[in-house]
Amino acid sequence: MARDLTAGSAIRGGRLRVYLGSAPGVGKTYRMLDEARRRQERGADVVVGYIECHGRRHTEGMLAGLAILPRVQRSYRGAEFEEMDLDAALARRPSVVLVDELAHTNIPGGRHAKRWQDVEELLAAGIDVITTVNIQHLESLNDVVRKITGIPQRETVPDEVVRRADQIELVDMAPQALRRRMAHGNVYKAEKVDAALSNYFRVGNLTALRELALLWVAGRVDEGLRDYRASHRIDRVWETRERVVVALTGGPEGETLIRRAARIADRTAGGELLAVHVSRSDGLAGASSGALAQQRQLVETLGGSYHVVVGDDVPTALLAFARAHDATQLVLGTSRRGRINRFLTGPGTGQTTVDASEDIDVHMVTHEFTGRGRLPALGRRHSRRRTLVGY
Repeated sequence: MARDLTAGSAIRGGRLRVYLGSAPGVGKTYRMLDEARRRQERGADVVVGYIECHGRRHTEGMLAGLAILPRVQRSYRGAEFEEMDLDAALARRPSVVLVDELAHTNIPGGRHAKRWQDVEELLAAGIDVITTVNIQHLESLNDVVRKITGIPQRETVPDEVVRRADQIELVDMAPQALRRRMAHGNVYKAEKVDAALSNYFRVGNLTALRELALLWVAGRVDEGLRDYRASHRIDRVWETRERVVVALTGGPEGETLIRRAARIADRTAGGELLAVHVSRSDGLAGASSGALAQQRQLVETLGGSYHVVVGDDVPTALLAFARAHDATQLVLGTSRRGRINRFLTGPGTGQTTVDASEDIDVHMVTHEFTGRGRLPALGRRHSRRRTLVGY
């Protein structure tokens, strides 16, 4: 499975296309060569800067008919190595250069320590680059991958380098299919297959790496979508994913609201939970910091994120936050104010939020403190202060 994700305009002269693999052996290099042949057929000047086929005959066959730059030889600790000849690529000035294994560490002696730095120089020169990298080589996931596989990744690339790509294509394969491919000798040589299948390429490892890749790419898509909506001044919510925002006042009903919002988010795959507390702009305390800290911990335990926004008009601040995050649903607690209080002061935060919510669904959740006014087991001074911020 592959997904083509097009971002905004490039920030450098050249354009960068990245084939991001969920695991080694899923076919990144083959897909890159297929794209190169397609561009060459359309008249583009394409050259191979560096390709690593790992002895895979199908991948080697895709090199036929492509111009290949000679590699530069470098000596290191008594051994000879081959690297991409960056200066030759710059002098040749093709329209497209293929550069495999973006996270590779260069042998000392060249201008840059890392291959991704070579790629950045090519882009700066106005040359398009097509490259490959596996999800386990992204810097932000280094510790996570080590915990999953038990194998540290010594070669990494900063996430931002990949995020800046004009196109990212996820190259994916079901764990069982990749293991069959390995068993047939299409990934590693026969003597390495059994060890690989028993260690790194276990079904659990591959499934976890696949999920990491899908989530990372989904985050990149969200960034691109937000940029698109901002540049086109699109304010309405696009329901591409269920995002549930729960409003917290610091009151004792918070945990009930959080758990209810988490259940709503969990009903759909990819649902996201966001908790938000609206703080007054004058800095005056309006909620228990201890209660909010406990509620934040619960949110994060349930896989959500906690946010604080500043605003004196709570409904306006809540809805602005929800729309900025493309939320589909908003969860609030019913008012702690008594019936007479509500009659005298008019509609509260909940009703005002509902009236202005437009395309965001608002859930008013009842709880044991509804309509109670003062909170139980609190002194008079603290009770009055916290009742003022009840929705």
